[in-house]
Amino acid sequence: MAPRSRIRLVALTAVAALVIPGAGAGHAAISGDQVRPGRAQPPVSTTQADWKPVSDTLGRPGTLMKGTVYRIPLPRKDLAVTTQGVKIKPGLALGGYAVFAKYRDGTMLMGDLVVTENELPKVTDALQRGGIAQTALHKHLLNQSPPVWWTHVHAMGDPVELAGHLKAALAVTATPAAAKPATQRPVALDTAGIDRALGRRGTADGGIYKFSIARRDTVADSAGHVLPAALGITTAINFQALGGNRAAINGDFVMTASEIQKVIQALRAGGIDIVELHNHSLDERPRLFYMHFWATGDGVTLAKTLRPAVDATNPATG
Repeated sequence: MAPRSRIRLVALTAVAALVIPGAGAGHAAISGDQVRPGRAQPPVSTTQADWKPVSDTLGRPGTLMKGTVYRIPLPRKDLAVTTQGVKIKPGLALGGYAVFAKYRDGTMLMGDLVVTENELPKVTDALQRGGIAQTALHKHLLNQSPPVWWTHVHAMGDPVELAGHLKAALAVTATPAAAKPATQRPVALDTAGIDRALGRRGTADGGIYKFSIARRDTVADSAGHVLPAALGITTAINFQALGGNRAAINGDFVMTASEIQKVIQALRAGGIDIVELHNHSLDERPRLFYMHFWATGDGVTLAKTLRPAVDATNPATG
């Protein structure tokens, strides 16, 4: 008997359409052409208590953001990843997450799972068995060791059922159990200078100095679901201190097609490397793309280089 072949999913970038789970059983094809007029529906307001069944199912606590989006962090604190000689802290580039938002026609699950190369095929199979779509597959880091991948997920349906299917996918990874929040300490960088350079205030989190920058646009999918920034539709910029006010920076810019080259040119003008250019979702309008970056250097100098790239993306006021 011939040996059984093994076909691996290697990378998934920008595509026009994919089969996405609809509310309830079965799958529905999503077209990327346009948002249906007159059908816009924002997420329903909820309380922290409303999401307790989801948290209980996953066995992980979450946080309600702006009354609509429930976010559960999924950091890979178990991984010791190095890129270009830098030991990566989980908060810099290894912070997976799942977010839930309730709409009139069901609950939406979106997220970004951090998986090792060996875990990826098993995660893919588990997601597909649960009817959870993968909408992107990519890397966040250059020259990383060991090889790690990030896969974005999407589904609509009953929140507890979605949480159960997501738990099954996490179960085939070594993603650690939730830990108690650590005491936040100042990051050893000139954070005031970084704030001035970027024109907004960052947040210290897990030894990383972070910025999350929303767009001015109203974003919706083809079914009319308005997608808040808290679902992950933001530019993320992270600084990890390396000593002597030096930093490693990583994150991703959220951009429309017309903004991509402007951002690339701004980053490269300051020697910041481009890591990946891809989509996270399949049918949002305006159509959005995400670009990951990497550099090391003086933190304030890097922030000054990042500023024109941020300004090219129609950002909300800092």
